[in-house]
Amino acid sequence: MGVQPEHSTERRTEAIPHTINAIGDALSGTQRGLFYSEVLAAEGDDVPGVMRRWWKTAMLDRAPGAGTSRANAAAGRRLVSVDDLADQLEAAAR
Repeated sequence: MGVQPEHSTERRTEAIPHTINAIGDALSGTQRGLFYSEVLAAEGDDVPGVMRRWWKTAMLDRAPGAGTSRANAAAGRRLVSVDDLADQLEAAAR
């Protein structure tokens, strides 16, 4: 019988479905209102782009440590250059 961790060690965040309702449900109150305003005002061909942009926002909000990361960035703490970030991502992919 194997030992299982109490909490998942999986760092993946479950994807939000690419629907207007799912994206809206995943956003906070203020963001949700902005999303619905934009998607309802968009022309037919522009709707997918609006959805894609807000889907990315909703997914980033779900990422582990997103709130801490935003607070650090706003305070100018623990900033990482784009080059360093690219190096970290490349190393993680190996």
